[in-house]
Amino acid sequence: MTEPNQPLVAVLMGSASDAPVLEACLDVLRQFQVPYEVRVLSAHRTPEETARFVRGAQGRGIQVLVAAAGMAAHLAGVCAAHTTLPVIGVPVASGPLNGQDALLSTVMMPPGMPVATVAINGAANAGHLAVQILALGRPELREKVERARAAMREKVLEQDAGLRR
Repeated sequence: MTEPNQPLVAVLMGSASDAPVLEACLDVLRQFQVPYEVRVLSAHRTPEETARFVRGAQGRGIQVLVAAAGMAAHLAGVCAAHTTLPVIGVPVASGPLNGQDALLSTVMMPPGMPVATVAINGAANAGHLAVQILALGRPELREKVERARAAMREKVLEQDAGLRR
């Protein structure tokens, strides 16, 4: 059993400059009242600290990792190499290729080392996916997800009805 405010999701960024992109993920986690922790850890500049953090995540109650990075974007892959927890990669638009390099670096993982990858700057969907993973074992969270989906459906139907007047 987890403590009420014990973080369930670890949100990592390769650089503090990725924080504005990850805010959409944090908004979703707050919306669903999922406790999280946020860290700046680099696959290249702090490899030992990153590995130590990821290897200890499950023991601290973390159940899902979200990792955002731009350009070479190895953070999510490094996380996947050090844990069997689900890892969600968020490629960040940066550099001369505007995130295309980050997308390919994040999605092209070798067999047995999966990283669920969302769109470039798709941090909101990373948050939603983390919530859905957690909801597998939490009926109350699954109900919140179902209510949120129903609200999205109703909003679209209202917009449709407004256009047909």
